Amino acid sequence: MNFHSFNLHEDVVTGIESMGYNSPTPIQQQAIPLILEKKDLIACAQTGTGKTAAYLLPLIDRISHANATHTSTLILVPTRELAKQIDEQVEGLGYFAPVSSIAIYGGNKGGEWDQQKRALTSGADIIIATPGRLMSHMALGYVKLDELNYLVLDEADKMLDMGFMDDILKIVRQLPANRQTLLFSATMPKKIRDLAQQILNKPEEINLAVSKPAEKIDQRMYLTFDNQKLPLLEYILRELEVQNMIIFTSRKSNVAQIVRSLRKMGFEAEGIQSDMTQDEREAALRDFKNKKYQVLVGTDILSRGIDIDNLSHVLNFDMPQDAEDYVHRVGRTARAASTGMAITFVNEKDMYRVRKVEQLIEREIPKLGLPEDFGPGPVYDLSKKQERPHGGGNRPGQGNKNRSNDRNRGGNRDRNKPRGPKPEQKAVTGEAGATAEKTGNDRPIKPFTPRNRNKGNRGPAGNPAAPQSTPTE
Repeated sequence: MNFHSFNLHEDVVTGIESMGYNSPTPIQQQAIPLILEKKDLIACAQTGTGKTAAYLLPLIDRISHANATHTSTLILVPTRELAKQIDEQVEGLGYFAPVSSIAIYGGNKGGEWDQQKRALTSGADIIIATPGRLMSHMALGYVKLDELNYLVLDEADKMLDMGFMDDILKIVRQLPANRQTLLFSATMPKKIRDLAQQILNKPEEINLAVSKPAEKIDQRMYLTFDNQKLPLLEYILRELEVQNMIIFTSRKSNVAQIVRSLRKMGFEAEGIQSDMTQDEREAALRDFKNKKYQVLVGTDILSRGIDIDNLSHVLNFDMPQDAEDYVHRVGRTARAASTGMAITFVNEKDMYRVRKVEQLIEREIPKLGLPEDFGPGPVYDLSKKQERPHGGGNRPGQGNKNRSNDRNRGGNRDRNKPRGPKPEQKAVTGEAGATAEKTGNDRPIKPFTPRNRNKGNRGPAGNPAAPQSTPTE
């Protein structure tokens, strides 16, 4: 089967073939005919399967031959990176078709606000927007979407996770009821179905390998205490054939610390997190794609819609809070039928999250022990909370100090005395073009040198020589 089978116009087929795509993916095979038949659609498929092109191709085909003078399509997305990427895909796929588009997102320069305003008032064919930024423009009264023909919600589950539900509903209420609505997502929780019932009209539904990473991803986990993570990361980077790697952490405050540590180890690394300006984020991502850096460190802003060709490794420095986020993180590798490896560090407090991930993806992930000279790591045991070993397994700077302090100042306290409630953590919600970054129970990174290591048996740059059980690709 090829793209000519859909009876798309020749200029649209030429556009996708010029980008190197000759055969449609399964999601494209099922979605494109339904969209061309003007059906509302809920489409769910794993990351890296071509969902974006599945809706862009038929919409570009329609728009480019409709000769409309108004904005005909609105695409809502969770992050500014995804908005910019889709805008670039419209430019590529529609290169031979007369289609205009603009990305509307926050975090950019003041002059771009005026450019966005002109596009919204003059009527670009396709508007790709983060909900918060679009709401800011709509509040000023000049946004005209009363003739809109197509509404697309891409990465809908992430938008709801970021707290965009109210913004989405406010935007939808200002759109014409007589429109085609397409909802694309990598997971299908109940809240997505609730949203679909409110904004879609008798939708068709496609479900392809819901919530499962691509089969060609080599998934593995290391059981490790937090203070063993940095030396283990160095070990992995030196012992595996890492062409390029994205490292995910759940704390944006950890991004800079990991980057500094990697540079001290001798690796080229850069970080991305939501406090950076849009220009800084784009420059870091562009340099990583151009192989200026071997390692890119970021939060979950990198887990959705960021398409990087031939990414060899993904590493979760800590377990994501949600099982669905694990799927999106590891889905950055092994895209478009390639292969890749996903490594996850699991500390003693996050083991219960492993079970949730394995239930979601319906497979068990191998748990690997630490290299021989790293000392003991936590034992994989879901029945009880793990205790830290004495000596090297304690948190840096503590050792048995806490025990001494307890004897000196807390030995006579009433252990049965009720404690006050812990202060509530405020929910993190999304804002225009920025990803909500969860904090969870992850502690800041602290350096650690494994105990009982043989200094005479070390590799380059002070790295331990690989034990015989070194994992290989």
